[in-house]
Amino acid sequence: MAEAIGALVGAATVQRGKVKLELPPIVEDGNTVPLSVSVESPMTEADHVEGIHIFNEKNPQPYVAGFHFGPRAGKAAVSTRIRLADSQQVVAIARLSDGSFWSDGADVIVTLAACAEG
Repeated sequence: MAEAIGALVGAATVQRGKVKLELPPIVEDGNTVPLSVSVESPMTEADHVEGIHIFNEKNPQPYVAGFHFGPRAGKAAVSTRIRLADSQQVVAIARLSDGSFWSDGADVIVTLAACAEG
């Protein structure tokens, strides 16, 4: 996961805050895990969220999804479902128009794993 995040942010520092990642702490089925991400931003031309990126720790592909925004989006928020191979940490990173990166993370326990490679 650290390598995938590094590919996104480069040498920039990722700060905690502004991002709110919500997903259940325990899920019965890793095939369909609901999550929501929102970012505090006025969403103006000068100050807006350019993207929200979701990463996970143990899946074969650590970069789960990327969502891109412009100042006219009105609100920086997404909701989706993802697959998780096992109990692990999920991280959401937002890139703001000033070039800064902000994040939030959550641990989730998966009782029935998905994404198994065989």
